[in-house]
Amino acid sequence: QVQLVESGGGLVQPGGSLRLSCAASGFTLDNYAIGWFRQAPGKEREGVSCISSSDGSTNYADSVKGQFTISRDNAKNTVYLQMNSLKPEDTAVYCCARNPRWCSDSGWFDYWGQGTKVTVSS
Repeated sequence: QVQLVESGGGLVQPGGSLRLSCAASGFTLDNYAIGWFRQAPGKEREGVSCISSSDGSTNYADSVKGQFTISRDNAKNTVYLQMNSLKPEDTAVYCCARNPRWCSDSGWFDYWGQGTKVTVSS
């Protein structure tokens, strides 16, 4: 069955780094755009980053530009989110999701992972 499983979250101090993984099964990852989303306590879910399936182009929310980097390893069927210079406001549950069309088609994310929690605190 189609599954997306996130891992790599945890507790980190401000200024630290984490690398999240989104492992796909039941489908070929390189045929889909993959987005990362987060939901902080008391706030609505927001898109963080997305990577396309066609040309590998990427995009980022303004709040994380220059701080986060998305990448994919099609051989491992995995997408990564490298998070650097973490701040307390980055604390959230991070989820990945697939899109059968393009990153810009925000209404087409059809499968979601369970999420991994990131806590940035001293």
